[in-house]
Amino acid sequence: MITVNDRDRIEWREGMTVQDLLDAMRYDYALITVTIEGALVPEDEYDIRAVPDGSRVGVFHLAHGG
Repeated sequence: MITVNDRDRIEWREGMTVQDLLDAMRYDYALITVTIEGALVPEDEYDIRAVPDGSRVGVFHLAHGG
């Protein structure tokens, strides 16, 4: 099980990547930041970075406006 933003729980599966997690959560924001256990994941690694079972993941949608 993966905990997202200290509130949502996502079922873990073998080989799950950051992008798989974002897809499962239906997050498709243009500006998004992801951490696994507090460590920043570079955006260019979302497709290859594995999310270990039991991880605490932070997903932050960056907003801008005026």
